[in-house]
Amino acid sequence: MIAGTKVKKSKYIFLSLRIAVVICGVIWAILWFSRDQRWSKLVAIFRQMNMVFFAVALGVFIICQILVGLRWWLLLRTQSVSIDFWAAVRLHFLGLFYNNFMPSSVGGDLIRAWYVTRHTDKRFAAALSVFVDRAIGLLSTLIIAVFFYLLFLQGRGTLIAAGNTGSYLGFAAEHKWPILMIIMALAAIFCGLLLYKPGRVILKRTWLHACMHGLSIIKKLKDAIIIYCSKPLTILTVFGLTVILQISTITGFWLLGTDIGVDVSIKYYYVFFTLTWVLGAVPVSIGGAVVVEGSLAYLFVRFAGAQAEPAAALALCQRIVWMLASLSGAAIHLLGAHLPKEFFVDYQKPCD
Repeated sequence: MIAGTKVKKSKYIFLSLRIAVVICGVIWAILWFSRDQRWSKLVAIFRQMNMVFFAVALGVFIICQILVGLRWWLLLRTQSVSIDFWAAVRLHFLGLFYNNFMPSSVGGDLIRAWYVTRHTDKRFAAALSVFVDRAIGLLSTLIIAVFFYLLFLQGRGTLIAAGNTGSYLGFAAEHKWPILMIIMALAAIFCGLLLYKPGRVILKRTWLHACMHGLSIIKKLKDAIIIYCSKPLTILTVFGLTVILQISTITGFWLLGTDIGVDVSIKYYYVFFTLTWVLGAVPVSIGGAVVVEGSLAYLFVRFAGAQAEPAAALALCQRIVWMLASLSGAAIHLLGAHLPKEFFVDYQKPCD
């Protein structure tokens, strides 16, 4: 009972920190837009935006999310978990809704794993498929970012600090006082926690929590490698499908970005979007909010030479597309289309 209470308290602490990150990011964005008539510039960009390009970006994203459902369905079938294809798609969109709208510690992956494992006798394989689906998505995203960086941007001086600085050391030297203040503040917080008894308890729980999840991830990865290495063709198919859908999604955003003023080479899009998606997967905010938008706008402005307002508008458009596409998950939940009775499951008798 006490252990369960501690786990709940730890979850609430991490959830509160993630919400705090989002709130701080929103406040900072509001203050930033309030300067130099940026609000009026942003409004003008949205007013002049061609809605056809926005609709194309939204449509491509929705189609690609259906393909993500197909990817997961293929992984399920690899483990002989017989669930209907459209059931897998519905569960994916339900998870997408939870990721983008629900400020809770229950993510979309847990939602998918919950409903699949509750309605199949191959629960471990079903839960493992969710983990492998996410791992393949992140890995392919990172590979795309590295590939296009090495192909187009390496050695051309594009991802180095601007101005008179010639490297990241120059960037650090230019912003040494803000960086030093942040380091000192973090050091002061850490020392304060060490000196304060409840603080030491929080640090200990945080460390144990990180170690526990790290070991859990390593175990899942080991199990995934053992199980899926016996089906290399399926893994290659899933990986190829992931690359295709991610490139298609980014191309849709490139069309939209060109229309609203982020008129830079598409190679920047392939690197920056994939890189920020990986950053957004780090659970420091709710659904990657603020982290994805801030880093995407920063990369386009600093390294591709885009104007700040169009870059911010593009980042916001991506979030709007995500949220609009996720609304179908809310409809699925309200209509009960995610319930077991709607699924074709691998029992001899359907669930009640």
